[in-house]
Amino acid sequence: MAENFFGLTDTGKVRSNNEDTFIAQRLSGQLTLAAVIDGVGGYNGGEVAAAIARQQMIDYLNENHTQVIPAMIDSFKLANNAISAKKAEVKELDGMACVATMAVVDIQNNLFYYAHVGDTRLYLLRDTTLVKISKDHSFVGFLEDSGRLTEKEAMDHPKRNEINKALGFTTQIDADESFIETGQSPFLPGDMLLLCSDGLTDMVNKADITAIITQNTSLEEKATQLINAANKNGGHDNVTVVLVYNDKASQNRPQVAPTVDIKKNTEPVAEVKKEYKAAKAAIETDKQKAMPQKRSSLYSVFITILCLAFSGAALYYYMQWQKELDKQPVVDNTVAIKPEKQSRNEQEIKIQNAINMAKGDTVTLVDTLFKQPVIISDTLDISKPRVFIKVKGKSGLTLQCDTAYHGPAFAVNKSAKAIGLENVKLQGFNVGISTYNTDFHLRNVQFVDCVTPVLRSFILPSNKPVTEGFPITVLYADSVSKAPKPANGTR
Repeated sequence: MAENFFGLTDTGKVRSNNEDTFIAQRLSGQLTLAAVIDGVGGYNGGEVAAAIARQQMIDYLNENHTQVIPAMIDSFKLANNAISAKKAEVKELDGMACVATMAVVDIQNNLFYYAHVGDTRLYLLRDTTLVKISKDHSFVGFLEDSGRLTEKEAMDHPKRNEINKALGFTTQIDADESFIETGQSPFLPGDMLLLCSDGLTDMVNKADITAIITQNTSLEEKATQLINAANKNGGHDNVTVVLVYNDKASQNRPQVAPTVDIKKNTEPVAEVKKEYKAAKAAIETDKQKAMPQKRSSLYSVFITILCLAFSGAALYYYMQWQKELDKQPVVDNTVAIKPEKQSRNEQEIKIQNAINMAKGDTVTLVDTLFKQPVIISDTLDISKPRVFIKVKGKSGLTLQCDTAYHGPAFAVNKSAKAIGLENVKLQGFNVGISTYNTDFHLRNVQFVDCVTPVLRSFILPSNKPVTEGFPITVLYADSVSKAPKPANGTR
């Protein structure tokens, strides 16, 4: 019997070495392990990081684990720590890291589980519909996933290879539960998984990928055609693909668009329909039962009306149930239900009060008062016309975004004229600092895992012609370019 998985990697047409690697093998028992790993760091660094991650993942997942997703998370953490240890040991490799997408497939139970960090990708093909399951952990990927860039615009974007999450990139992986994207989904007979590096998706669009993998060819031929298509379109990067196919006999199921069941917070609609149909069938059966001959015709009429009333009630309650299900938001590992707004913690209040009550232009904070990172659950407002927030001490002040908060760390009022910030680290915010056309100064300010470090808006006069130049400064403090550095160190 032929294997129902296949992996292939290629250097491409431009690169001189291959920093990609992959996993496609059986695990103990009935599970299949598939992964695509893309090295970051250029030259030997990316290859080393990818190889370390691959071996750590295989060694750990070859052991028996009762819970799949926690085991996958642990394998990512082990890979992260092993890469960090190697970087500390070999100075020449201090810039290396890797991104990875992994799937563990349980064909027998029609399920797959996945874990993901970076901009490698996981797709699910069901019938002729290809759905992207993983989210790109990059600024351009965020813009594409949110609909702000088209696929073509994202493929052509000059910063498409800049990422904000990677293994070996940060120790945040051990403390932040959301760092590794995970989930699970039904994997039905006839379904196929595609795991790939950005060397494929930067060169081949979704429609062409779908056309190739829906052909009546072997997995090996599909993988070969995908890589050939990427190379035909330029082959600017290493190209890696892994395919996994559920080759169980089809149950003549209707065509259903693939969905990912991350957390079951409601009873599936299919189960509701099944129960409703069973109840309706029972009602119909009761209707067809012969009445005892000695019963009066009035009694028969009464029973018939009662059955119809019960059927109508069942239909009404089912429709109400359906409406309630439709109202409930889908919960997955990237889009969460927004909780009620939390009360600010004591340290947040202390910082906001210091800003609000400053008598002069300078707010001075001492790092010994903030030995641990301050968790920010709401915006720190700067409304003074002129203020400079300075933190004394070597450690500085770390502001870390609460997992339930999605606003900026600092919001500068429209009326502010000049604002400054010194010796502060902002970590994990969608927007680090939101400001307007304000004179803004940063000294020793770090942005770690911030999607947009500084968001600047401009206030323009209404109903008047504008002739002005807008100097734009874009910060990507937590980004690492996956393109290798030139040998002489220049850019």
